[in-house]
Amino acid sequence: MTTIVSTEFIKPSSATPPHLKTYNLSVYDQLIPSTFNPLVIFYPNSGIYHNPHDQIHDLKKSLSHILTKYYPFAGRHAKFAPTCVDCNDLGAEFIEASIDGTLLDFLQNSQHEDLDRLFPHGQTWNSSKCSSGHVLQSDTVIVLAVQVNRFTCEGLALAVSLSHKIADAYSLVRFLHDWAKMSHGFSKNKTGEVPTEPCFLSFESTNINFSGFSLELSNDCVTRSFVFPNAKIHQLKLKVSAMSVGSGQHITNPTRVEAVTWLLYKCAVEATTKSKLDSFSPTYMSLPINLRDKMIKQLPENCIGNFVTGLEVHTRNEMEMKPEMLIGYKCFLSEDIHINLAGVERRITPRIRLENLKGHNITLFRDKVIVSTPSDSTWFGHRHNLGGYLNLNTHVADATFRI
Repeated sequence: MTTIVSTEFIKPSSATPPHLKTYNLSVYDQLIPSTFNPLVIFYPNSGIYHNPHDQIHDLKKSLSHILTKYYPFAGRHAKFAPTCVDCNDLGAEFIEASIDGTLLDFLQNSQHEDLDRLFPHGQTWNSSKCSSGHVLQSDTVIVLAVQVNRFTCEGLALAVSLSHKIADAYSLVRFLHDWAKMSHGFSKNKTGEVPTEPCFLSFESTNINFSGFSLELSNDCVTRSFVFPNAKIHQLKLKVSAMSVGSGQHITNPTRVEAVTWLLYKCAVEATTKSKLDSFSPTYMSLPINLRDKMIKQLPENCIGNFVTGLEVHTRNEMEMKPEMLIGYKCFLSEDIHINLAGVERRITPRIRLENLKGHNITLFRDKVIVSTPSDSTWFGHRHNLGGYLNLNTHVADATFRI
């Protein structure tokens, strides 16, 4: 059982300057679905704080200070077809909640769907609901919301939801990294460490009058989590490497993500094939790719915004399910993305009539839109795309909160 203890809005410790009051969304931002980037981090009772009130006080104070650097996160944007963020310093929502149970019990016995109640208003990816189950009624969206969940053992679950209209998952992890560094000083009664200034790019005011894609979401699905011990992942990497020997495309050292992704994708395709009387259906999966280091002129690591795209890896027959084919093709596409982005013609502009794109696959980046005809394939995805964070350099979150 989750009980909401308190709710308030944490404003930046200093006002946003007048010339930064409006943060324009790029064309790419406007085309992104109205979803949230959710992330939850679990902390056992560290014993650093003897008084829970001091712990919450330092989290709020450090959040207030870091919001002066991430000023758009303290603002609001329109719920439908937003074109900009109003950096009005209304603040990030900060919710305290209590969980009836221990952290260990929750981690060992809860289902994947139980994570939803840890987030502010259940804001996980496509949903935004109050505890009563009613969709939040508002014409504006709170860009950033935080919920601190306290278990009976004094362990914590820090859950954060960030509007995808303004930034991607990498940006969220970067924000948490900087907030954590800021909070370290407050936990020692010192001034928080000032992290590297985040970089928010400036865009011209553009309105493409795009209200969003119409998607029918089905509840007829099941979400499952798979835990791979390090020893098993090591064995899987060796197996993948051994399977590619003699193929002419030997994979000497596959990454953890590559090995596990290949296994899960292979199992999903085999399950689909069996359900279709052994007839192989063309399939593809979409992998999140961080574009910051893949631009012709590389963007800095601290660049905040939507700089991610989906890398589609297609398999047209069973032969292409082999690890050297699947992983090799993925690596080839990832390396070649520099050329793909550089060669995009600017003749397709934001003025394109988006109503003509219905039923087509859309690949886009900032002020460029590429349209391709739909392929007759099966797509594999997942509701909580937490595995994708591994591809977005989550090592920046190494500076964890001392709570």
